[in-house]
Amino acid sequence: MNGAERGSASVEFALVIPAVLLVLLALVEVAVVARAQMELLSAARHGVRVAATNPAPEAAVDAIHRVLSDELAARVVVTVERPSVVGRDAVVRLSAEHRLLSVLFGGIPLDLSAGAVMRVER
Repeated sequence: MNGAERGSASVEFALVIPAVLLVLLALVEVAVVARAQMELLSAARHGVRVAATNPAPEAAVDAIHRVLSDELAARVVVTVERPSVVGRDAVVRLSAEHRLLSVLFGGIPLDLSAGAVMRVER
């Protein structure tokens, strides 16, 4: 490899590396969002299980906060609808704001939500 070829390889590397880093950052961000979404869904399912068997909505909210990570629990908004009639549907909805690319740009807001439904047992 002569000097001109080495110089052109360096220029090509310098042009490609930002694109590769951007793709890696996007992959990490997708993984973080997917994890938060799965965590919200799991917490909603757990909360609706509690809501279906316990008439106090606060018990479902407490159960949800115990399941979530501290960082996500601080941002989540919980809605519990629990009728007093056995056989009707208890509904739990969770929503949280996630910031995409918060390290680079201060974050682009993305709303995450999850919900679950279960029949009231008691």
